[in-house]
Amino acid sequence: MTSSTQVSMFDLMMSLSMAMDIINPTLMNHHKQVAYLSHALALEYGLSDSERKNLVFAGSVHDIGALKLKERLELKNYMPENPHEHAEFGYRLLKTMEALSPEAELVRFHHVHWDKGQGLRFKGKDVPLGSHIIHLSDRISALIDPSRNILGQMKEIKNRIIEQKDKMFHPDLIDAFLSMSDKEYFWLDLTSNFIQDILSKELDFESLDQDNLLDLAKLFARIIDFRSPFTATHSSGLAAVSRGIAEYYGFPDHECLMMEIAGYLHDIGKLAVPAEILEKPEILTAEDIHIIRAHAYYTYRILGQIDGLKEVNEWASFHHERIDGKGYPFHIKGENLSVGSRILAVADVFTALTEERPYRDGLDEAKTMKIIKSMVKSGALDVNIVNLIDSKFEIINKSRAEAQESAWQLHREFHSYNN
Repeated sequence: MTSSTQVSMFDLMMSLSMAMDIINPTLMNHHKQVAYLSHALALEYGLSDSERKNLVFAGSVHDIGALKLKERLELKNYMPENPHEHAEFGYRLLKTMEALSPEAELVRFHHVHWDKGQGLRFKGKDVPLGSHIIHLSDRISALIDPSRNILGQMKEIKNRIIEQKDKMFHPDLIDAFLSMSDKEYFWLDLTSNFIQDILSKELDFESLDQDNLLDLAKLFARIIDFRSPFTATHSSGLAAVSRGIAEYYGFPDHECLMMEIAGYLHDIGKLAVPAEILEKPEILTAEDIHIIRAHAYYTYRILGQIDGLKEVNEWASFHHERIDGKGYPFHIKGENLSVGSRILAVADVFTALTEERPYRDGLDEAKTMKIIKSMVKSGALDVNIVNLIDSKFEIINKSRAEAQESAWQLHREFHSYNN
């Protein structure tokens, strides 16, 4: 890994899209389908390359504001009730990254009905054409029955869409859709596993440098953590702790930055865990525990789709591995665990023990280090990294607390918003 590492924005957004849809089999590829449909409609309509790029990215994360599984499943209904709250929340999430401001506007209004032109404005604000494109794309995807052959559904889907011409949907966009919908390849592409490959060849997508990658990683962490007050600031705290340990360990500056990024991304696999389980007040069932334990595996597979993040992926995904090889999900033994992975493992435990949760206060230094040192003796954690964090406890814990306080303030702002 070098200081000039470049990562594809397209690969990152497609990976986030996949992460959001893993949560339930009925949602698989929904975001990618909407991205594909949005691009196809925009191309048929004659929009520019930059407009199509914005639509691909916005379509790939359009339901980013729907934080719970129940809400995501309700949005699969052809005419969902009260769909605008999650759209506004998604807008506010995306708006925190300046580079995604155009996509934020598109997501904000993606459930506004055309209503014979009344949908040009919503709550006193102009509605972009792109929002109507995503709306139509989203509803087409919602009508697809994954248990049936797609070519046998073409006619009925078209008829359902035509019924809402000039009502739910912009009439010109319906015409664009109908001009494509007689072509079998369009439907086969839409329901194939090749969507990401197809879109990657349609447009030239930019790469991100390390600073922009950090901004996007912070956005990913908000999406992961904001689903529940139980985890609202965990990734932010862990990122600060990981970077602090790396700095004291002697990592070069660019690797300290990438360690921070790994901290923000380490729990992206938790998007496959329903928030209902994370917030469950009663004792978790064996099935719940199996679902939660799979998150590190999903982190590995999701980040593994992104060229340029191989080392970051290992650091992030192996945070539940143990020195003695009894961790999960890969059971990697100590000699095969990199220093970065060992740092993330210690940082994860340290953050979990010292951070405040809604149901308990964080532990003090003595209690925290007693538990962490016991994990060294049991074969879980690296003794050298634990000794380092013990010697720098106050400084590292302060940076953890400051990072989490900032994240908690943002979390409260988001959830106190009244649409």
